[in-house]
Amino acid sequence: MVTKELIDPKSIVVVGGSNDITKPGGKILKNLIDNNFKGKLYVSNPKETEVQGIKSYRKLNELPQVDLAILAIAAKYSLQTIEELAYIKGTKAFVIISAGFSEESEEGKILEQKIVEVINSVNGSLIGPNCIGVLTPNHASVFTEPIPKLNPKGIDFISGSGATAVFIMESAVPKGLTFNSVFSVGNSAQMGVEEVLAYLDETYDPETSSQVKLLYIETINKPQKLLKHAASLIRKGCRIAAIKAGSSDAGSRAASSHTGALASSDVAVDALFGKAGIVRCYGREDLIAVASVFMHPPLKGENIAIITHAGGPAVMLTDALSHGGLKVPHISGNNANALSEKLFPGSSVANPIDFLATGTAEQLGTIIDFVDKKFDEIDGMVVIFGTPGLIKVFDAYNVLDGKMKTCRKPIYPVLPSILTAKEEVSDFLLKGNVNFPDEAILGDALCKVYSTEQPAPEKIILPKIDEDKIREIINGSKNGYLQPKNVMALLDAADIPRAGEAIADRVEDAIIEAANLKFPVVMKVVGPVHKSDVGGVVLNVKTPDQVKNEFERMIKIPDTHAVLIQPMLSGTELFAGAKFEPKFGHLILCGMGGIFIEVLKDVTAYLAPLTLDEAIKMIRGLKSYKIIEGVRGQKGINEKMFAEIVVRLSALVTIAPEIIELDLNPLLGNNERVVAVDARIRIEK
Repeated sequence: MVTKELIDPKSIVVVGGSNDITKPGGKILKNLIDNNFKGKLYVSNPKETEVQGIKSYRKLNELPQVDLAILAIAAKYSLQTIEELAYIKGTKAFVIISAGFSEESEEGKILEQKIVEVINSVNGSLIGPNCIGVLTPNHASVFTEPIPKLNPKGIDFISGSGATAVFIMESAVPKGLTFNSVFSVGNSAQMGVEEVLAYLDETYDPETSSQVKLLYIETINKPQKLLKHAASLIRKGCRIAAIKAGSSDAGSRAASSHTGALASSDVAVDALFGKAGIVRCYGREDLIAVASVFMHPPLKGENIAIITHAGGPAVMLTDALSHGGLKVPHISGNNANALSEKLFPGSSVANPIDFLATGTAEQLGTIIDFVDKKFDEIDGMVVIFGTPGLIKVFDAYNVLDGKMKTCRKPIYPVLPSILTAKEEVSDFLLKGNVNFPDEAILGDALCKVYSTEQPAPEKIILPKIDEDKIREIINGSKNGYLQPKNVMALLDAADIPRAGEAIADRVEDAIIEAANLKFPVVMKVVGPVHKSDVGGVVLNVKTPDQVKNEFERMIKIPDTHAVLIQPMLSGTELFAGAKFEPKFGHLILCGMGGIFIEVLKDVTAYLAPLTLDEAIKMIRGLKSYKIIEGVRGQKGINEKMFAEIVVRLSALVTIAPEIIELDLNPLLGNNERVVAVDARIRIEK
């Protein structure tokens, strides 16, 4: 847990503090001094009586009571040090800078666990080991640089990597971003990203707390905790962006179903972030650009005006916005004509609004006023303004600063001349603004933020399904793929529509069942996992003789013990499935079915349980959604029925978590109905 002694200690001891500021123990002490820690500051160093002007205690038992201990000593000395401080000096907060713990060896892992046990026994908090430290408004307990400007409305930043935290701050500070707190959790022996985020949620005050959180995560140990507190913070008005590194290792696990092959741990991360409302980023500049967008009022619509005196950047920004789903609409009409009259000949107001390299600060202000007050179709604007170095551009940046503080619509500044206009850009940033040096990165970030959905509802009401019947079937079944009769019974209990069908293990029964279902029928082997690969699927069987011949052939296919018979239905092939991902829970997937799922791999995934709105968003998020809508005069698919099946599927796995893989492939859909034609369910108790 995060204690007040960690956030706002009244006393700090640097164990291993040194006069050598090229070492962590020396630099962390210097940072505490230089950043005006207002409490009592001590050093423990057996070889010194004074370090950097601070009294040094050669023995820990000589120390006064101390709230926070920062350890910059060899790992092997840490346990004894922590025991003495926790049990004798009443220390309730610890930051272990040192490495040599679980990241290095099994012995280090055991040592780390013993340290956690000691700290837990006194209800204390631990950051690290193997980290750069903690930065709060009250103390700069880090051994690195930069130490960013602290601002209560700045960013709360939690990082699983100390070096990455430094590099992200290095990128953020020159763009004008400020920070409120930085937590480098290192090995996360006691507290990881999830625990710190929980603390920020539980102590959130809309009047005083930062509303922007950035996360750098290498391992999600507690996804449900992350989901709960991220969603809670976003519902309270925060905005969160995160990098989850290590996505490329996600795919290579054996799976016997389409769902299993398509659902990976990285797909689960996307689903988790989507359900929480977290904007996912993939690099440092990406994260910083999104954070910079967060510092502006939310964009309330999709239409952007680009105001520029440089054509090339405007074209690149237009491309980035268009590719990401935002629009740069054409501007025309009386107001556009009125604006054009106030600009130099040759200027264009069509959007991008190009007022030429000779455009003035006064003209910039006029354009912004027109966009803000008279162009109602525009929701936000980007101003691109650099300089060739012929004149100073303080006047233009002063106009921009003033308009950003007074306009109703958000204004995103792209000031690319960070060297030529360094003095002017610095002045602009000192006024509390942020800068986007690259227009394409801004465009991508704007699209990403705008398209990220709000968190799912905190409580999701499941559709009514036959829970007792579902539990009866699961409890009475063995691990592995369920028998077809049990699969059918589960679908019926979940009220998922399916094609009529029968199973026959004798040729005589197959002929009778085919006649009852009415010709033509489909015949499929029961047993082999991939039926079509072994010649185990026959379509459009029209006569009893054909049933007899196909049954006698199919029953000889290895692993086959019966034949499934269904009426021959027509429609567009769809897919829905579920996969249990350890720690995360069940992923629900949907997409186009049949061979399309193998060739296109066009699926979307959400975490169960789902609302109907989430299911509809899944369907509309498919690249192939146009097929579902209906193209070239063809009727589309009943989208609501497809979404209801996806929701019922999520309810089924919520009630029966033993289901680890489930495929409905294909579902056949048309404008009137969607029904399951083939289904496989694998359970593991």
